[in-house]
Amino acid sequence: MENMRLILILALAFVLFLIYQAWVEDYGTPPAAEPQMTETPSAGSTSDRADSGPPADAPDAPAIEAPTISAAPGGSSAAGHDALSAEPIIVETDVLRAEISVRGGTIRSLLLLDYKQEADDPTRPFQLLKPTTPNLFIVQSGLLGGPNSELPTHDAVFTPQSTRYSLAEDENELGVELFWESENGLRVVKRYRFERGRYLIHASQEVINQSDAPISVRDYEQLKRTELYDPNKSSFIHTYTGGVYYGPEVKYKKESFGDMSKRPLDATITDGWVAMIQHYFMAAWIPPTGVEQTFYTKVVDNDSRYIIGAYSPALSIPAGASHTFESQLFAGPKLQDRLAEIAPGLDLAVDYGWLTILAQPIFWLLNAIHSLVGNWGWAIIILTIMIKGAFYKLSETSYKSMANMRKMTPRIQALKDRYGDDKEKLNQAFMELYKKEKINPLGGCLPILVQIPVFIALYWVLLESVELRHAPFILWLDNLTEPDPFYILPLIMGVSMFVQQKLNPPPPDPMQAKIFMALPFVFTVFFAFFPSGLVLYWTVNNLLSITQQWYITRKVEQAAAHGGGGAKKGK
Repeated sequence: MENMRLILILALAFVLFLIYQAWVEDYGTPPAAEPQMTETPSAGSTSDRADSGPPADAPDAPAIEAPTISAAPGGSSAAGHDALSAEPIIVETDVLRAEISVRGGTIRSLLLLDYKQEADDPTRPFQLLKPTTPNLFIVQSGLLGGPNSELPTHDAVFTPQSTRYSLAEDENELGVELFWESENGLRVVKRYRFERGRYLIHASQEVINQSDAPISVRDYEQLKRTELYDPNKSSFIHTYTGGVYYGPEVKYKKESFGDMSKRPLDATITDGWVAMIQHYFMAAWIPPTGVEQTFYTKVVDNDSRYIIGAYSPALSIPAGASHTFESQLFAGPKLQDRLAEIAPGLDLAVDYGWLTILAQPIFWLLNAIHSLVGNWGWAIIILTIMIKGAFYKLSETSYKSMANMRKMTPRIQALKDRYGDDKEKLNQAFMELYKKEKINPLGGCLPILVQIPVFIALYWVLLESVELRHAPFILWLDNLTEPDPFYILPLIMGVSMFVQQKLNPPPPDPMQAKIFMALPFVFTVFFAFFPSGLVLYWTVNNLLSITQQWYITRKVEQAAAHGGGGAKKGK
């Protein structure tokens, strides 16, 4: 029994260690900060030359009714140089501020006005998209055609209708238009439509064929970024940053930067989406439903920039006709209820791992409690009480078993003294004692094992849910997703763990006793680096367990005393 308890305690410690080290998709240390670079190519790059081929970071799409593709950026070299110094198009709504480059209509910057970059600096909105390194992250789109066609890729220079857009108080949406035109009669209008209170952007590329011949066209949308560099990131907390994609057949798949470097993605998906995700936030291209798309990845710029995207099937547009390619772009926080409404499977970007089946109901319940109490800290406490109540009978069995084992400690020690090193006879004597006293030696262990998945699921809920980001509680606990700055809560947790340990039957083995005595200290140090919301859960759970165990142990001891007294009177 003692060995089993030791194994379970060490297993729990190991599981806690795996929480931040296992299931990690980010490998190696964060890259060193790169020099600041703008997205604009140098004067000698292919992006500035009208006679260049497809951009190096454009998708390697198959031929469209022809052996090869030639997609030259529209506009002259002079126009390309003008784009270098052109001011970006500024778009402001109630929830975001975007910068759109005239080169390709690329969304090069996006600030989320309702989210702070740092918890202690309310003046700086969180920047999701950024055109410079480190942490370059931009959204691109374009068109590809057959040989001798001239269609604008994300390197083409567009003419904006206006350079500043702002959502008025009496408006619910605003539209942005950019224009491109070739010498042979092709005209393209790129549009973005922003809505009040939403991070979903409706995008379209209208191709107007005013030439005297049909043209073959496919559209593409892609996300380009570098690896995430955060000098303040805790080495104890790891979350996934990289590409993901979804389809009804393949479901949710990760495409890490390492995967992109090893082999390019080439998957045909209908009714899916592609995305780049990071802790709490994401950007995703959502193609139109019912249209088969090819999802791809690519690594460019000396293997330092990673691309995931989608391109459409070939489409022939007759002379004098037009066609509009439509898609949706989500760029914002990973709010689960909103993501689920936008596209099937998009809420899976809130990645709870293999415990999603437990984590999603836990988050739903936590969110429902928060809607009533208005504070995430109190919501965690109430959730802990509810979880403890759900496991009450199971815990009661465990504590009764521990109380009975505590009562048997002198007799167990006597058996050890009697049989010494004869393990076979000692184990046989133990089994006879357990059978006679009707004690299940595993009764105190199995309930702990059952609750471990719940604890891990709650860990991921607290770690992955953007709703809790920078959430304050009370007093010094002003950010439940960060460690306690004064280590007070971990110390309380350690003391509660020590008290709980004293209620358990002491192991007869001196070595085990020393290990158990050290565990509260080890866990205190360990939890000092965990999000304070998780430490709050564990501390409250410990305090409830102490109360329940003390009550049950007292009842068992009283029952034993009354039983003994009755026997004495009978004599």
